[in-house]
Amino acid sequence: MTAIDVRSLHKKFGKLVALDDVSFTVDDGEFFCLLGPSGAGKTTTLKSIAGLVQPDSGSVSLGGQDASDIEPNHRNLAMCFESYALYPQHNVFDNIASPLRSPNLRLPDGEVRERVGRTADMLGVGHLLDRGVDQLSNGQRQRVALGRVLVRPAHAYLLDEPLSHLDAKLRTSMRAELKRIAHGDLMTTTVYVTHDYVEALSLADRIGVIKDGRILQVGTPQQVWDTPETAFVAQAFGKPRISFVSGGLVNDNGVTRFISSDGAITVPVSGVDAQAGETVQLGVRPRDLTLHTGAGEQPAGTERLDGVVYVLEHLGRQTEVTLRIGESLVSVVASRRDAEGLGVDDKVSLLLDPARVHVFGDGDDGRRLSR
Repeated sequence: MTAIDVRSLHKKFGKLVALDDVSFTVDDGEFFCLLGPSGAGKTTTLKSIAGLVQPDSGSVSLGGQDASDIEPNHRNLAMCFESYALYPQHNVFDNIASPLRSPNLRLPDGEVRERVGRTADMLGVGHLLDRGVDQLSNGQRQRVALGRVLVRPAHAYLLDEPLSHLDAKLRTSMRAELKRIAHGDLMTTTVYVTHDYVEALSLADRIGVIKDGRILQVGTPQQVWDTPETAFVAQAFGKPRISFVSGGLVNDNGVTRFISSDGAITVPVSGVDAQAGETVQLGVRPRDLTLHTGAGEQPAGTERLDGVVYVLEHLGRQTEVTLRIGESLVSVVASRRDAEGLGVDDKVSLLLDPARVHVFGDGDDGRRLSR
């Protein structure tokens, strides 16, 4: 195991800025997720750590040692590529065993068979060891590629979207298996690249959110969920996505209130680092809202927002209800029972706790203003 320290990485491909001052640390034995959309710079960051891409400036340290002059094959890092990169002339067994037979390791045949068998069974491909890779599905190839990484002892694992080609059911089971492996059996330093926020939240000790080659926030899953530093980070987590309403702040007899641009939504906010009259956006997660159809009393300390049903999506035992409140669309996740009998254009209300709202500056890159 080894700690990884990434400092001020910059990388351009022609006019394209791939990395723009990327910095983060991964502690010894930590599972670190790098989360972001396609083209954000995730793979370039991973390849820079592995030594496959030479950054224009900045440094990567492994175990406290500057890796700038260390060749990729001497860094003792195991990397899983999204594109599989399997050897087409070899069967499954030989593909998984290939790193164990490399000049750096050259393990005895008995140990190779034992390691390959254990890893293949763990990944559900133990019955495929004699098959050629051209006889495998994409999901099976993905697991073989992952097995080739996990089979070898390494200072750290670099995993580039290793579950992206699996179907939903297998992805869920493999996510649970990876969590068990990473946090129990191996405890090896891991940098895991993904665009799936569920993978990041469920697997990571800490998450780094990246966009356009810049790290926007690094924190524990709880921190990036509860206190996203930008509107983009807030949108990166949760389904349905957080709802945003544009508006401004006013001072109402000593109480700071948010008022939407059309005046249809007004909510008291506290601890906001902004001046009255400044344009901001209010963020509310759908699961922090309660659908109120008029039955029962309104709980103390909650705010009521009146609107009409715009869209209904029934999702098993839950229903996603999108309301139009003035000119804004706000979503809530309700139980099937609470949403029973609702139809488009029906008048309903939402209840929210002002302490659960987020205030950001204007736009996707708007910084968090509420503390």
